Amino acid sequence: MGIKTSMIFFIFTAIFFCLVYLYIPITKPSIAVSSNNILLKSQNPYPVTFAYLISASKGDTVKLKRALLALYHPGNYYLIHMDKGAPENEQNEIAEFISNEPVFSLVNNVYMVGKPNLVTYRGPTMLATTLHAMAMLLRCCKWDWFINLSASDYPLVTQDDLIDAFSDLPRDLNFVQHSGQLGWKLNKRAKPMIIDPGLYSINKSEIWWVIKQRTIPNAFKLYTGSAWTILSRSFAEYCIVGWDNLPRNLLLYYTNFVSSPEGYFQTVICNSEDYKNTTVNHDLHYITWDNPPKQHPRSLGLKDFRRMLLSNRPFARKFKQNNKVLDKIDQEILKRQRRRGYTYGGWCSKSGKNSCSGFQSENYGVLRPGPGSRRVKTLLTRLLSTKNFSKRQCR
Repeated sequence: MGIKTSMIFFIFTAIFFCLVYLYIPITKPSIAVSSNNILLKSQNPYPVTFAYLISASKGDTVKLKRALLALYHPGNYYLIHMDKGAPENEQNEIAEFISNEPVFSLVNNVYMVGKPNLVTYRGPTMLATTLHAMAMLLRCCKWDWFINLSASDYPLVTQDDLIDAFSDLPRDLNFVQHSGQLGWKLNKRAKPMIIDPGLYSINKSEIWWVIKQRTIPNAFKLYTGSAWTILSRSFAEYCIVGWDNLPRNLLLYYTNFVSSPEGYFQTVICNSEDYKNTTVNHDLHYITWDNPPKQHPRSLGLKDFRRMLLSNRPFARKFKQNNKVLDKIDQEILKRQRRRGYTYGGWCSKSGKNSCSGFQSENYGVLRPGPGSRRVKTLLTRLLSTKNFSKRQCR
C-alpha cells in the first residue's frame, strides 16, 4: 500500500511539474516600452543576441547587482529570478534596482520574475525555473542563444567580445557539456527516487529520499554533465513545445531525479535525432574543484586569475561576494572602473579612460570587441574543429 501511494504521489507531482512551466509571470518594475526603443532596435541590430537567466537566492543581492551590470548589454535580454526563499526586502531591493537604473529603463531589456519558484538544492525546481525562463523569453523576445547563470558567476570577456565571437557561428549550435558514462552517478543519481517539496510547499526544505530504487531506463539513454549551458533558440523551442513528446517524457522522468539540471538537457538533446549532432561538448565556464572533489566547486581568487585568462572561456564560477579577483577582472578585462559601472562596449559613451557612463542611441549596434573576442574565438575554433566536434558528440 505504501509503494502504491508513493507512485500515485510521483505521478501527480510529475504532472504538476510538467504543467507549471507553461506559464510564468514577469515583473517589469516601472519599465515602459517606448516606440523610440522599438525603432532603435529595428534599425541597428547586433549580429547575435543572447537571452540570460540569472538566478539568485537569499543573501545574493550584492553579487547579483554586480554580475548584472558586468553582463549588461542593450542588445541582449536579462531575466532575473530571485528564489522565493529570499526575504521580501531583498526581492524589493532588486526590483527597485532594475526600475531605477536609467539605461535599463531606456532600453527595456531587464526583467524580473514576478512569482518566483522556491528552489530546492538538488531538486528539480531549478530545472523548472530554467524552463520557466526559456518559455517566457521565447514569447517576449527575439534572441539566438539562451544562457543560464547564477549570481556567483562572472564574465571573463565583454559582451561586445562575446557577440563578436559568436557572430559567425551556426545558430543551431548548443553548448552542452555531456557524457554517456555516468560512473558513480548511476547509483547515486539515476537509481534513487526523490520528492522535491519545493514543487508544492511554501517553505523551503531538503529533498525527500524514497527507499525503493528504480531500474535504469531502456527506452532512452541517460546522459550527465554541467548544469550551465548555452542553448540555441531552436532547441529551447523544442524543449518547451516538445513536438515529438521526448522533452515531456523526460521531464516526467527527471521530476524525481537527483540534481536533474545536470542531466535533463543532456539526455533530451542526445536522444533527439534532430539535435544530437548540434552539441558542442563544453559549458564555456572556468570551474575548478578540490582534490578529491567536494560537493561544490572551489571559490576562485587572485591566484586563479592567470589560469582563467589562459582558459579562453567567457565565464567563470564561483566567486564570493566582492572578492579581490573580481576587481582585477573589472579593471583588466571588462574595463569597469566602478563596481556600479557598466562593462566597456561600443554602445556606451566614455567618460574618462575606458569607462562606460551611459547609453547613447546613435551607438546602438556598434561593437568594439577587444582581446576577449580573440580568446573566445580561439577556444571555439578548437572545439569546432573536425578533430573535436563530431568525435565528442553524444557517445
